[in-house]
Amino acid sequence: MKDLLRTQDLSRPDIELLLETAADFATNPMRSSTALANKSVAIYMTKPSTRTRLSSETAVAHLGGTPIFIRGDELQLGRGESIADTAKIISSYCSALIIRTFAQADVNELGANASIPVINALTDDDHPTQLLADWLTIREHFGKDITGRKFVYLGDGNNMSNAWLIMGAIMGAHVVAATPTGLWSPDPDVVAIAQKIAMQSGGKIEVLHDPEAAAKDASVLYTDVWMSMGDSESERDEKVLALSPFAVTENLMSLTQKDSVFMHCLPAHRGEEVEASVIDGTKSLIWREAFHRRTTIQSLLYHLVRDDLKGSSQ
Repeated sequence: MKDLLRTQDLSRPDIELLLETAADFATNPMRSSTALANKSVAIYMTKPSTRTRLSSETAVAHLGGTPIFIRGDELQLGRGESIADTAKIISSYCSALIIRTFAQADVNELGANASIPVINALTDDDHPTQLLADWLTIREHFGKDITGRKFVYLGDGNNMSNAWLIMGAIMGAHVVAATPTGLWSPDPDVVAIAQKIAMQSGGKIEVLHDPEAAAKDASVLYTDVWMSMGDSESERDEKVLALSPFAVTENLMSLTQKDSVFMHCLPAHRGEEVEASVIDGTKSLIWREAFHRRTTIQSLLYHLVRDDLKGSSQ
């Protein structure tokens, strides 16, 4: 496995290895401080970022490498140079490429033409690095045994919903996506892939349209902002109206297990997709979750440059 382009690229053994190493990096971040010595990693972002940029640059530095941050308007891509040519050029200078952009097809093309590892740090379709951080956080809180636990995503059927379903399926979990019907429901193709993976892993995939039914006896309630980067502002009123019943409230949290937690990939809009008392309350794991963006990206870089990951057959 050369690249991490989609969440479904990962096998269960890959994830177990990445989480184990990331947990080690959480307590000993300089454990492998020469792994990228005298090497550089390109970090190319056409979307604004706080956590992804800071975690990526810090992860590279902790491995002894030099992070090279590149904005979307700083490459010749903006003047018509092809993605394939860009991939070859970056490969000749750097040891890995982390990219955060809009189109999944662009990331796929970079991976196909680069000779170095390419890591998808968010597209409109997927967010695999976030899910690694999420599952390390889940594992820290609940342990490895997730028997009988239900993990629920509420809100927009977007890239986070896609990644949540696929990662949960790989991990053999009971995963629910609770969304409106129609325009903001999960991609049917992604749901089908998740269900296929779950049949092999022993997991369970559900798509529900009743937030209270979804939240009942859940161990995790997870959400994302309702208006993502690239969403049309002309749809805001319609979208907010459709998603309002799926806001994570104290009432929804009261339906969950006693040891349940709240999670959010951030940034968050308090009073919109989540009540302030929930996200800032005692059940919220958002800060530990954000912290693990660094540990998991560090783990990914460490293992990809060593060619340790086998990949999935999905």
